[in-house]
Amino acid sequence: MHLKIISIVGARPQFMKAAVVSEELRKAGSNEILVHTGQHYDFNMSDVFFQELNLPAPDYYLGVGSGTHGEQTGKMLIEIEKVLLKENPDLVIVYGDTNSTLAGALAAAKMHIPVAHVEAGLRSFNREMPEEINRVLTDHVSTLLFAPTEAAVENLEKEGIKDGVYRVGDVMFDLALRVSEIVNDEEVLSKYGLEPKNYLLVTVHRAENTDKKENLWEIAKALNFLASQGVNVFFPIHPRTKNALNLHRIELEDEVKVVPAVSYMEMIALEKNAKVILTDSGGVQKEGYFFRVPCVIPRNETEWVELVDAEWNVLAGHSAEVISKLVIDLWERNGQITQPWEPFYGDGGAAKKITNIIYGLET
Repeated sequence: MHLKIISIVGARPQFMKAAVVSEELRKAGSNEILVHTGQHYDFNMSDVFFQELNLPAPDYYLGVGSGTHGEQTGKMLIEIEKVLLKENPDLVIVYGDTNSTLAGALAAAKMHIPVAHVEAGLRSFNREMPEEINRVLTDHVSTLLFAPTEAAVENLEKEGIKDGVYRVGDVMFDLALRVSEIVNDEEVLSKYGLEPKNYLLVTVHRAENTDKKENLWEIAKALNFLASQGVNVFFPIHPRTKNALNLHRIELEDEVKVVPAVSYMEMIALEKNAKVILTDSGGVQKEGYFFRVPCVIPRNETEWVELVDAEWNVLAGHSAEVISKLVIDLWERNGQITQPWEPFYGDGGAAKKITNIIYGLET
């Protein structure tokens, strides 16, 4: 059975998720057509990351670019619909929770084309987040819902979605395991002057932390304090965060080691070898867990509630005092967690499971 499948992506994390699924689909004989909306990432085939993952170049580049949520989603709907009319696929696959995800799902559903949602069922329960709206709406128009965790399955059930739901594990676990085998940890740590298990890795990029001066100020205050207490603070800074620090005239002390944003492959090496991670990124929270490194989260909620419930990760809110206390506690314990590590995210074979379910080989 040779299915014609359209995969819709628009941001770098979605390319990463699509890379592992695409490989399995093509092994199974799928005619996969990759559509890049152009929401965030300017796809460049010379990018080493994509070469090493053998991700095919997009068949369609829609070039939508930035704009308000409504404008961006509307433009995508128009352009994706044109592609669907031309290609008439058997299935459309969307990933995650971006405007590209929602636009792809809506365009397909309105044309009665089945939709598969990879990363279905995630909820922060904060409707102020545009990602939360995108997740909920996408799940409610999807035919196949590939949930990464048991908690995600339960969220869907509470919303009355029971048919077509499969717990497959997390494709990012597949990817992280693969990349961790490729990347040279020693080379990366040497490049940044770091020693294994002797630094706090920091990432901050969410709007709730970059756009609210008081939140960013508290995080910066915590980093300055931690550095003054002998914690080796290593901060690959997101451009948005750098701009926000400048805008609000918030200064980080020289002891806080700030470098430009790093590649995904370097980030995997940095996560694996950190003693503790401070992050507001959902992806980094998970990846820390993949490699058994605890995270302190400067937010009030997270999509990965099972990691907080399991006491591997902890929500710190936006208080410098609380953030500092939680990091120092973990630092003094050498990042050791007494709770057992559980395979919440599957066994690294999520992409294979997704492909088998699409082809009716697995239930």
